Amino acid sequence: MKFTVQINTGPFTQQASDTAYQFTRAALEAGHEIHRIFFYHDGVNNASMYSVPPRDDRNLQQLWSELGVKYDLDIIVCVAAAQRRGILDESEAKKHGKGQANIAPGFQISGLGQLIEAGVQSDRLLVFGD
Repeated sequence: MKFTVQINTGPFTQQASDTAYQFTRAALEAGHEIHRIFFYHDGVNNASMYSVPPRDDRNLQQLWSELGVKYDLDIIVCVAAAQRRGILDESEAKKHGKGQANIAPGFQISGLGQLIEAGVQSDRLLVFGD
């Protein structure tokens, strides 16, 4: 089965991001395909490279990045939601006169069209969080 996963909450506000990560990892290990992972609303905070959780806490940004590399995943961050929350790639940082990018490795900024296309191409679109 081909899934698209949408995450709407940040890594520390609710359990949704962690649950989405656990689902995605389990689905991949079971042989399913993840067409795209789309971070939206406060979910874009999962893509901040400057997130530093306590040592005894899970580092979801790092876990998502590692999973993306391991399985060559398409991990998208909504551009409008990211800009509102200060998550920028090199292009967006330069475009808006900011000093540097702060998006974590493996994450890409794009628009809602990517979510729509993913929903059409997938068997299921799973939404985690409000």
